[in-house]
Amino acid sequence: MNAYGFDVGALDAHLKAHISGLQGAPRLQPISGGQSNPTFFVTYANRALVLRKQPPGELLPSAHAVDREFRIMRALADTPVPVPPALLLCEDRSVIGTLFYVMDKVEGRVFHDCTLPGVSPGERGAMYAAMAQTLAALHNVDFAAAGLADFGRPGNYFGRQITRWTRQWELSKTREDASIDRLVAWLPAHVPADSPADDTTRIAHGDYRMGNLMFHPSRPEVVAVLDWELSTLGHPLADLAHCAMAWVSRPEEYGGIAGLDLDALGIPSRADFVAQYEAAATHGLTLTNFHMAFALFRWAVIFEGIAARAKAGNAAAEGAAETGALAEAFARRAAEFT
Repeated sequence: MNAYGFDVGALDAHLKAHISGLQGAPRLQPISGGQSNPTFFVTYANRALVLRKQPPGELLPSAHAVDREFRIMRALADTPVPVPPALLLCEDRSVIGTLFYVMDKVEGRVFHDCTLPGVSPGERGAMYAAMAQTLAALHNVDFAAAGLADFGRPGNYFGRQITRWTRQWELSKTREDASIDRLVAWLPAHVPADSPADDTTRIAHGDYRMGNLMFHPSRPEVVAVLDWELSTLGHPLADLAHCAMAWVSRPEEYGGIAGLDLDALGIPSRADFVAQYEAAATHGLTLTNFHMAFALFRWAVIFEGIAARAKAGNAAAEGAAETGALAEAFARRAAEFT
């Protein structure tokens, strides 16, 4: 076995048996970036591919579902949503030890900093507009027509999510938090009534943000939406609020843009970004304080869980103990929306 943890020769043989025309020996390069599913560039003499696989070892039943990622990218291939061309899903664990899928490599730019370093103010504004319009394009897809009617549970999304994250807080909390207590009481009583109540269901990406978009190498266009690991059927405004959290968190708080000179940077205000999305979306719903409070509450609980694992001595990431402060900050911001 090599540094990649699997037999590259077996992978090469499988790919050449299922993808015609591959030439030469593959060169593998791990892609860093915190993905929970190990990801590699697989480069042949005449074609550049990307492989995403499950991590080795025992997995929770619903975790690391690379087959779901593959399925949704295939389903979206003929829609206005830009996704990498998904080529091959391998469910035979004897090949490299885990499920994996392969897609064509898309050339472009990925920015993990929401200020988009090295980009002109005018281009920044256009890129943020493209981000808003691409999210609307996803939410405009008819999921049943795309073959995704069974991709999640339709309806009552926020009711189920509030219950889930409240339970998660009780299981992971390392301290008392008056902001969380307020949210646990306030959120269930303020779920907006869609028509019928909370029954607007769309494809939800689950982690839609700047760092999961790839832009054209030279134009302010989204050429691929990446990392579909958390995608499901859900509420479109949960996606929008998750994306809009960047405007209410500071740069040192998970890379937000609050407190920066947005006009000088060419970045739209949160209200303008939301308006760009709402103008392009067909569901007719409006982002409210509830949606922002919910998104921030969810992340406060996620950060608290990381802090709890750090306290127990089994944190996955270096510096995870500092996330306790993030949990407190996000809870406080969430409560400000109530």
